[in-house]
This record gives sequence, C-alpha cells and structure tokens, in this order.
Amino acid sequence: MIVMKSFFRLYFQIFSVINRFYWVYFIIIGFTLIIFLTFFEKLSPIVAQLPSKELYTLQGHHDAVWSVAFSPNGQVLASGSQDKTVKLWEVKTGNLLHTLQGHDAAVFSVAFSPNGRLLASGSWDSTVKLWQVSNGKLVATLVNPENSAVNTVAFSPNGHLLAVGHWDKIITLWQVRSKQLWQTLLGHTDAIWSVAFSPNGKTLASGSYDRTIKLWEVKSGKLIDTLIRHQDAVFVVTFSPNGHYLASASYDQTFKLWQIDQNRRWLTLTGAKQAIFSVAFSPDNRFLATGNEDATIFLWQLMTHQLLKTLVGHQQSVLTVVFSPDGQYLASGSEDKTIKVWQ
Repeated sequence: MIVMKSFFRLYFQIFSVINRFYWVYFIIIGFTLIIFLTFFEKLSPIVAQLPSKELYTLQGHHDAVWSVAFSPNGQVLASGSQDKTVKLWEVKTGNLLHTLQGHDAAVFSVAFSPNGRLLASGSWDSTVKLWQVSNGKLVATLVNPENSAVNTVAFSPNGHLLAVGHWDKIITLWQVRSKQLWQTLLGHTDAIWSVAFSPNGKTLASGSYDRTIKLWEVKSGKLIDTLIRHQDAVFVVTFSPNGHYLASASYDQTFKLWQIDQNRRWLTLTGAKQAIFSVAFSPDNRFLATGNEDATIFLWQLMTHQLLKTLVGHQQSVLTVVFSPDGQYLASGSEDKTIKVWQ
C-alpha cells in the first residue's frame, strides 16, 4: 500500500512537471506566432509594392533579346536583339513604335541618353549607332579604330559621354556632341561585358570576362581599383541610384553588393541555381531584380538582403532586367525571343 502511494505521488509529481513544461512550450509557440505575424504584416505591404504579375508580353524579335531600357520619362521601352534589330515600344499600350535596322550583327546593348532624345545601340558588327528616338532615324555611327565587337554601352549622367565596352578588352569613351573618340581605357585581360557610370558621373565601373570589376576615374581615365571576388565572368555592373552601392552579377551564380567607399566592403547573395545575367536597382534604392539563366527573375529587398519574390513566365534564360523610372514596371528580355513587362 505504501509502495502504491509512493508510486502515485511520484506519478503526479512527474505529471505536474510535464504540465508546467507544456505551458512553457505553448508560451514559446505563442510568442513565435506573434513575431511571425508581426513580421508578415510588415513584409506584406513591401511585397505588394513590387511588380508581381505579368502585364503583357511583347513579341516581334526573331532571336534572343539581350538588352532592354526604359526612356527617362518611362513612356518608351527599347530592346536590342540577336536578330540585329532594335525595337521601340510604347509602354502604356505595348504597341511597336519603330524597328531600327542597320546593324549587321547581334545588338547586345541599348541605352537612352539622359534627355531621352537619343538611343545608343552597341553591336557585334563593331559599331555603336545613335538613333533619334522621336522618329527612329539614324543620327550617327561610331566605329572603334580597333574594329572590335561591342558588348555594352552607357551614357554619362550629363549625357556628354558615351562609354563602350568591347570584346577585345578595351573601353572607349566618346564625346556625344562631336561624335569623337575621347579616351581609351586599358586594364582588363578579357572581354568587357558591362559598363556603368556612377550617378555623379565621376566614376566608371566595368565588368569583364576576366572575373574582375574595375573602377575608373572618368576625368583622367586612371584606374582607381580592381575588385576581385567573383569566381567566373562578370556579366553586369550597375550603381544604385543614390550611388552608395555597386551591384555585380556573374556566371558563378552569385551577385555581389559593394559599398562604394574606401573599404570596398562587399556582400555576396546567392539563390540562383545557374548563372545570373542581369541585375537592376529600383529607383527608390529599396529593391533589386536579377535575371537568371534558369528563366526566373528574383526580387530582393536591399536593406535586409532578403529574397522577396520569384517571377516565373519566361521559357528560357532571362538576359536583361530593368525597372521603369517610377518603379511601377519591371521589363525583362529573354533568350525565348520575348520581352515581358511586369506590374
């Protein structure tokens, strides 16, 4: 009898301890749920601000679309393609405005001048063509003395200079008004895939097949720094609108965020299963979009470095992405020959 009483006493003591632990367990779950719901409430309006659905698909190119760019007023979208043409589209309706013909090889890059009057297109036919946006007429053709294929073009913020990245490892800087070659930058050991001016126009960044990023002083043409962290070709470099960051994307399946200060600190973001071909900042500096080899588009929050959304719709690699000036739209060009506009 004493043994039975001792047994029941021990049983109730154990049950009491377990019961207390269960209450602790439920309290922990409750707090976790509250934290999650609070975070979700804060995150939901952020995600709602991002392009989340396909608005329309533009068809008309007969080969891969390598580059897309919005005009400064956001009303026109330009696209450059492997099919040797450049097309101008009305953003509001998706209607084709002009097809610009004249290149003899693939068009790898298009860029609007800051005032929106000119469009530059760079091609593997070793030329850069300047077009009048209003009527689609050819204004000038720039020919590199080395006769080297063109991979990328970019206007300076004031519109006075045009930077051109070439297949033969060089960068040329052209004066837009005179159409004359101003400087040639040497330093990379392989093809230049991307060039970008800082928002203040003082620095030029270049990304290369040699796996490096170089920063150049525009005024003097001097090399400022070489950033060596990618493990494969660097396909794109771009500055944030506020000039605080430089983003780079690579065939090594990563993109990196560099702080543009004396320390050159960097952060590596991963998530893509294959190469990342393109990266773009939103105009408000809050988000990043990446175009991936696996046909997806990732949307990231810059402050938290968190992947917020994945856009699916393209059938082949996404080669280029860009936000509209007001951040309302995202355009993407793909190896599947189409352009998609997301809202």
